[in-house]
Amino acid sequence: MSKTKGMALAALFAALTAVGTLFLKVPVGSMYITLQVFFTTMAGVVLGPKWGAVSQAVYVLLGIVGLPVFTNGGGIWYLVQPSFGFLLGLIPQAWVVGTLCQSEKCVPSIPRVIGASAVGVGVLYLIGLPYMYAILNVYMGKGVPVGTVVRTGMLIYLPFDAIKIALTAVLAKPLVRAVRRS
Repeated sequence: MSKTKGMALAALFAALTAVGTLFLKVPVGSMYITLQVFFTTMAGVVLGPKWGAVSQAVYVLLGIVGLPVFTNGGGIWYLVQPSFGFLLGLIPQAWVVGTLCQSEKCVPSIPRVIGASAVGVGVLYLIGLPYMYAILNVYMGKGVPVGTVVRTGMLIYLPFDAIKIALTAVLAKPLVRAVRRS
């Protein structure tokens, strides 16, 4: 993929992630069900590891500098929000998915996309949950048990993540082919 095409598609996926966050959100406790995971996973599948990760880094940086692209706005104060670790996790999530799906000659199969997406979501939680625990307990001093953090930060979202992974697997083949043709 050329540098120009990669930058344009990375910008597109950063914008899609913002749209999927701002306009398609359902509150669940202190966080939301959004399409961030879907667009991040799709960025990794379609753009590959480098440009997929760049797309999510652009999204996160836009929010940190103050553009209201996160579920509750944006700004540097987001760094001390319990959910910020999940935003940071979007970057390696896209990279991992892109790495596991990367193939110059063929379009990734549905099982490969599902497996890569599941691993990517696992990476997201490996970053997001400890960050959430640290902010809640070290920074805010709330004394929230690990089990509560896992339940409220991951378990209630897993069924929705599974749906997003399935949707990614179904849409991956036509989107990858379209991007490679253009």
